[in-house]
Amino acid sequence: MAPKAQASKEAKALAASNSSKGKKKKWSKGKMKEKVNNQILFDKATYDKLNSEVPKYKMITASVLSDRLRINGSLARAAIEQLLQKGQIRPVVKHARQAIYTRATGQ
Repeated sequence: MAPKAQASKEAKALAASNSSKGKKKKWSKGKMKEKVNNQILFDKATYDKLNSEVPKYKMITASVLSDRLRINGSLARAAIEQLLQKGQIRPVVKHARQAIYTRATGQ
């Protein structure tokens, strides 16, 4: 039996790249949370909604306002402070990290 003819370097590299190992494992990037694009200033429609609908909510927090009105957290805290000064809402629990308010009733 005659010895095999040597393949060129290019042929060897091609054979190595097409080997039976398969492709390299691709690591998943993990689940990414969708970024919300909340407003940083009130526009006319959002401000009107704040003054008309929010005082009727049973539970009012900065996170509730941020979620429902699509405003950022600092703007929600400022809005709550404004409603509190007008007397449209009243505090239930005031904590350093979480403040809960409710609608102002006849009490």
